Amino acid sequence: MTQPAPADDPDTGRRQVEGFIDRFSPEIADRVRACRAALRRRLPTANELVYDNYNALAIGYAPAERTSDAVVSLAIYPRGILLYFIRGASLPDPDGLLKGAGSRGRHVPMPGPETLDDPGVAALLASALAEAPRPMPESGAGRTIVKSISAKQRPRRPATQEPA
Repeated sequence: MTQPAPADDPDTGRRQVEGFIDRFSPEIADRVRACRAALRRRLPTANELVYDNYNALAIGYAPAERTSDAVVSLAIYPRGILLYFIRGASLPDPDGLLKGAGSRGRHVPMPGPETLDDPGVAALLASALAEAPRPMPESGAGRTIVKSISAKQRPRRPATQEPA
């Protein structure tokens, strides 16, 4: 399927996301599932906005369906996962954890869900939520919404390298 599921069809959206994740290596796919579960526990009312882009699979966490309201996202690449802070350039980062030089966003490598337990990362997440343009809903459960699927994509598994 190359079209996102309608927003009012959560089962199809969930199946689509599982299919996107399955295209990664088993190790990355397992880590993505664990990281998503950990973020969902921390942000139970957030919507997951899913973009199966050319370069990466991106799963943003937002209080509504608008991309511009997203606070953080998982950026999933064939060789790893990043916890991307959408407005990371403006966040206090006394531990120097944030990487990147973009005008707005910054990221933290996310080898696994335990990254969220790091006190510095937890502080970054708290700051990002406090500075968000819209707060997360106080109640309810967030939905998974597939926003876009790129027709052309880079491979989701690393190329095998010939021995030297």
